[in-house]
Amino acid sequence: MASASVDEKSSNHDDMKGFSNEGLTLDQSRRAALAEVDNARFSWFHAKVCVVAGVGFFTDAYDIFAINIASTMLGYVYGVGGKLNANQDLGVKVATPVGTLVGQLLFGWLADLVGRKKMYGVELMIMIVATFGQALSGQAASVNIIGALVTWRFIMGVGIGGDYPLSAVISSEFASTRIRGRMMTAVFASQGWGNFAAALVALIVTAAYKDSILASPTVVNVGNVDPLWRLLIGLGCVPGVIALYFRLTIPETPRFTMDIERNIQQASSDIKTVLTGGPSVKDEDAPIHRADAPKATWGDFVRHFGKWENGKVLLGTSYSWFALDIAFYGLSLNSSIILQVINFGTPLTKGTQAIYDNLKNVAVGNLVLSVAGLIPGYWASFLVIDSWGRRPVQLMGFIMLTIIFVIMGFGFDKLNATPSAKKAFVFLYCLANFFQNFGPNTTTFVIPGEVFPTRYRSTGHGISAASGKLGAIIAQVGFARLKDIGGPPNAGHFVKHILEIFAFFMLTGIFSTLLLPETKNQTLEELSGENQEGFVRGEASGSRNRTAHA
Repeated sequence: MASASVDEKSSNHDDMKGFSNEGLTLDQSRRAALAEVDNARFSWFHAKVCVVAGVGFFTDAYDIFAINIASTMLGYVYGVGGKLNANQDLGVKVATPVGTLVGQLLFGWLADLVGRKKMYGVELMIMIVATFGQALSGQAASVNIIGALVTWRFIMGVGIGGDYPLSAVISSEFASTRIRGRMMTAVFASQGWGNFAAALVALIVTAAYKDSILASPTVVNVGNVDPLWRLLIGLGCVPGVIALYFRLTIPETPRFTMDIERNIQQASSDIKTVLTGGPSVKDEDAPIHRADAPKATWGDFVRHFGKWENGKVLLGTSYSWFALDIAFYGLSLNSSIILQVINFGTPLTKGTQAIYDNLKNVAVGNLVLSVAGLIPGYWASFLVIDSWGRRPVQLMGFIMLTIIFVIMGFGFDKLNATPSAKKAFVFLYCLANFFQNFGPNTTTFVIPGEVFPTRYRSTGHGISAASGKLGAIIAQVGFARLKDIGGPPNAGHFVKHILEIFAFFMLTGIFSTLLLPETKNQTLEELSGENQEGFVRGEASGSRNRTAHA
């Protein structure tokens, strides 16, 4: 009996020794595979990821900001006195951010649960269908077209929301360490071109329908303007359709395969095929050795972010995005209102000529704002984000925005006293757009895609982004309800105080940025603490599975 007992103990010891050695091999394999990704030279595949993800953000921005111009067109067709009332204007503008918030939370969680690849493209299909639905919306006795647009724009927002965590995480997990910031910034910078394209299309369709507008028999409910907003919004689905195939065929990220599916062998194989440009190959008959590594559960989530060193990062990314979007969407979705308040570009003509001139001026004004501030800001971030670092760029942006909004808000009356002063106001407005993008608007997208563990990376990004959209919703509702306080309707008497409120939130963003770590030149695993020795503890029990016919 004693001999049998000794033999049994010896056998168990050998099994554990073998298990430990094999676990060490899996750990080494994971590290070697990650090193290949982190040290890879920029390749065609990296460029493809940037383009495929970037087209989505181009579409996002086009769809979001086109309504800033389309709402003016809708007012001429369906509004009273040539304008949508306050509730209608608020509804069509705020529906998308509300949907986006839902989509960011939902798709962020799903991407960590079922995979980045399985969800990538689904959000784009939602956007395409909802955009097409808006363009075909009609008015009837039992259907109000504004209500239909609000519904479709909410659904479109869900798709747009899904694009944020998916594109951020896919681009960060495929990028090598030294170019990760630039890759993610290039993806996000497509927003600027989407905003520009919306204004350009608005200008083109306005010019194309000039004769039709001028021929309208009335300046009330101008039916001849109806095709303009349908074309403007409907064309937003075109880039999405072009990008859909590539999104559906993009490979799963190796980090998801390694750390969530815990299939290190398959991830190592995928990395080689991705870096060499070959097709992904999966041997269905090969045994799967599941690594014994931390799993995503609600309890693990609470434990991980319950630690201050982890929780403060999620707090910092979430609040920074919230504070930024208070001002970013407060300005971006109301630029035409602000320009009208300061009488910049307001037409002096009357009748249907005034309708054409106003639509043209709104489009041109948004083009100027895009070219003068939005687009240069993104690419200034692109140039320095991997050399300066993310945190210095974000801090600098919040500091500059605080100063600019203080000047614009407290100096509002003097800046609108003379024509030359109004030009100074527009310059400051463009400067605010510039430092939003050469600052926190870019970095609040980049940092959450880097700092969280793989098993919570998409969820953490989704929570951070949803916090931003909560800020956008508050800004939009607040702007609509506050802008006329203390003055006549549509006079924008309270706009100067709204700008002062924006300054306060930019100031708070400085302090939330201090909670964040610097992420430049660090691997995703170094940032999340997944690079430590023994992260892979061995092979999961009962993990060696073969197919039925193996």
